[in-house]
Amino acid sequence: MALETLWNSDNWQKGITSPVMTAEVPSAPPAFDVNNVSGYEGTTVGDTGKYFPPPPDSVPYQENEPMPAQTNWNIPAISEDEAKEAFIEYAASKCCYSKAPARDLVFQDLLALNTYRYYLETFTESRSSLWKTVPYKGEPVDSAMYGAAPSPWDMRIEVPEIFKDNIVRIKVPHTSTVKGCPICGCSGRRPCTQCHCLTRKQCWVCNGTGSQFTNQRCSSCSGTGTTMCNACSGLGTTACTDCGGTGKLLTYIELQVEWKNNIFEYVVDERTGFPTELFKAVKGKKLFVDEQYLVHPVISFPISAVNQASRNAIEQHQAQFGSTARIVRQRQTIELVFLTKVEYEWHRKSYSYYVYGNEHKVYVEDYPKKCGCTII
Repeated sequence: MALETLWNSDNWQKGITSPVMTAEVPSAPPAFDVNNVSGYEGTTVGDTGKYFPPPPDSVPYQENEPMPAQTNWNIPAISEDEAKEAFIEYAASKCCYSKAPARDLVFQDLLALNTYRYYLETFTESRSSLWKTVPYKGEPVDSAMYGAAPSPWDMRIEVPEIFKDNIVRIKVPHTSTVKGCPICGCSGRRPCTQCHCLTRKQCWVCNGTGSQFTNQRCSSCSGTGTTMCNACSGLGTTACTDCGGTGKLLTYIELQVEWKNNIFEYVVDERTGFPTELFKAVKGKKLFVDEQYLVHPVISFPISAVNQASRNAIEQHQAQFGSTARIVRQRQTIELVFLTKVEYEWHRKSYSYYVYGNEHKVYVEDYPKKCGCTII
């Protein structure tokens, strides 16, 4: 049979393959000139895009923009009633704690050890491009004959939710072309990698011998030693994965628009001895929120370290993003996380506990009286 003249069981045993298999498939050259689109010179093929700095007039900044009015800071302090109520609730939540110390305590001092957090959020927009290649399925082609491609920053794209990361990818108008697929030679088919174009494969039951057990004809291949290749249905070729079997490729420039919320965070460390990891479980109180295109440094906060952090953050973000991306909006926030050390007396002995967070949670190292009950 014809198959036996090309390939027999001896060839299978020796690992000899079809000449079609050993022929090298040429790599795909670009189906386009990557520098033929004005405004997109340097656009690459692959995962790394070409970034385009925004034009100067896209940055909403004015040198003479007036400074916003500074806040008259009013930092609240916890009251004795709030401190006592929090302590009573804490004792009530412990099955073996007596409520007497929390109910009958005598306050000695309330020490405000509040921690402050400063945040600067700079919401930026950056634009990059790369060449994309997809199988052509017969859709209309928006080529250069319909006009010049708009510049990367000339396309109006609606900003999604502010201060949230997001990515949008769009096809740049008038950059599409259709070319023949160089991988399959425009045929839409490629050599089958399973049977190497031979349409049949070695029988897996008899390993190509045609017999099994004691010289019995193989029931799987009827003694031929081969079976039809399921991968290509006996055709010897499969659909080209690059062009999807169409033999043609559609290439175009893809513009990627990325919005990113860049955050600078500073926490004032007062070194109070309180286990600061507990702050992660509580919320703070916003003392100051300033949102505009470009914010100005805070200058009158009672804690000088926060003022300095504001200056540093704004300068850092302006240097980092001012020339590489468009700053859409900025927001700076000063947050107070309550921390009060309560010193009190009970039965002529001195004790202390901490009240922290908006939730007025309590942390105590040594509670004065536990009921000593045992669980049976």
